[in-house]
Amino acid sequence: MASEDIPDSWRAVLEPALQTDEARRLGGWLRAEEEAGKTIYPPRGERLAALALTPLDTVRAVILGQDPYHGPGQAHGLAFSVQDGVKVPPSLANIYKELENDLGLARPQTGNLTPWARQGVLLLNNTLTVEAAQAGSHAGRGWDAITDAATAAVADRAVPTVFILWGSHAAKKAGRIPALGRSDRHLVLQSPHPSPLSAHRGFFGSKPFSQTNAFLESRGLEPIDWAL
Repeated sequence: MASEDIPDSWRAVLEPALQTDEARRLGGWLRAEEEAGKTIYPPRGERLAALALTPLDTVRAVILGQDPYHGPGQAHGLAFSVQDGVKVPPSLANIYKELENDLGLARPQTGNLTPWARQGVLLLNNTLTVEAAQAGSHAGRGWDAITDAATAAVADRAVPTVFILWGSHAAKKAGRIPALGRSDRHLVLQSPHPSPLSAHRGFFGSKPFSQTNAFLESRGLEPIDWAL
């Protein structure tokens, strides 16, 4: 993964991670996989969309995902989001159900979360690529160091920020970010994952959207318009 691929606002904070052997191996491995004819999602040009759409100095909230959707036409670089016209996946459908219950907003007809990203919601997956039909196939290949560095850069800022952690995977990732553990300027919201397998264990009723806005407003910051 070359540094020139990184959006300008993130380049300085990610440069150390990009210079590691792990990151260099990642770039070479991805090229080899594509040259071998494997389909990788999201396509080139969209893999860093979360960073491109949400510059570092605009981040107000972070939602951590695991890895991209692995079906055709779904993933476009934002955690939990799918392209316009694509059926809303089950986890996102549950996110929308909680959005309706929490804020009274009608469930969106689109699964595209780009409007959230443009308002400062960093929709960051831990792993930014995946092989078609092979969930988790690119885990452990080198993305962790880069996405850890991005999360740490947000946590290191003086700007109060909400970190929304859904599921044990997101919680473990946050545990690798020292700045979150030593700072009381941020709000960390944890709950079970919105997957149909776990949403009824505490995701429903967790009210992440209203809690996020209440925190931001309490710090004199603009709330997020969660309507889509």
